[in-house]
Amino acid sequence: QTGNNSGVIHSGVYYKPGSLKAKNCIDGYNQLLKFCDDEGVPYELCGKVIVATDKSELPTLTMIEERGNQNGLTNLKRLTGEEVNEHEPYINGIAGIHVPQTGIIDYTAVSLKYAEKFQELGGEIKLGEKVEDIQLKNGVSTVITHNASFDADLIVNCAGLYSDKIARLTSKKLDLKIIPFRGEYFMIKPEKQYLIKNLVYPVPDPNFPFLGVHFTRMINGGIEAGPNAVLAFKREGYRKTLFNLVELGESLAWPGFQKVASKYWKTGFGEMYRSFSKGAFTKALQKLLPDITEDDLTPGGAGVRAQACDRNGGLI
Repeated sequence: QTGNNSGVIHSGVYYKPGSLKAKNCIDGYNQLLKFCDDEGVPYELCGKVIVATDKSELPTLTMIEERGNQNGLTNLKRLTGEEVNEHEPYINGIAGIHVPQTGIIDYTAVSLKYAEKFQELGGEIKLGEKVEDIQLKNGVSTVITHNASFDADLIVNCAGLYSDKIARLTSKKLDLKIIPFRGEYFMIKPEKQYLIKNLVYPVPDPNFPFLGVHFTRMINGGIEAGPNAVLAFKREGYRKTLFNLVELGESLAWPGFQKVASKYWKTGFGEMYRSFSKGAFTKALQKLLPDITEDDLTPGGAGVRAQACDRNGGLI
């Protein structure tokens, strides 16, 4: 989680039971709530509704419900269309799932509190240190930056968009690459925020790890609509105009990305079109919220998803 995403506390309803994602998500959910309670970081467990708008989505909705129950979530409830509207009166849906173990939070505030506690325990935070190499000798790892070196018994790689490059410093055989996908948001104007009460998600396409354009009430006020998912032209490509020829070339040359792109090129072009067309973006939102219009939306922020992709086109 970063300060560039929608600030949602997830609990693992989507993930395959028994997977690391499923285990870590619910464990992380419980640990995060305890940390915030202990340290006074504000959050709200407002719940979310996953909504099916077409009969073809019902099998996937049932699969999500089954996964949530197997992953240990409590009080999941299957909803009829009428029950969906009891939670979200303006949403168009024929069925849904209410997930009470979902919340909203400011992850920047969480990170700052982590940093504060870390420093209180004697830790140091070194900013602006570019990692150039990692060497292992006699059981000790040495992280070498452009102007210093640090010895450690254990290294935790949380480099996000550059995590594969850091990992390759210790394992040349790593068969994964991080492909950056930008997710762009709009904000709903204040006079139309009554249209959304809490969090509303569509039934996602099971072929992708993305959750589809959705609506999120923010902990600090406002409602976000989005994101889409478009290939970023550099790893930290938070804007359409940001471009890095080397990094883009690395993404395009990766065999796994080529396989995904060739199989789902129509989906990719659709996402790109919505990135440049506010009308197309609005139309995608209207599938869930028919009353939303282009005039109700103002440009919001963007995040970049560090999507791990293996050589065979698997999205991890």
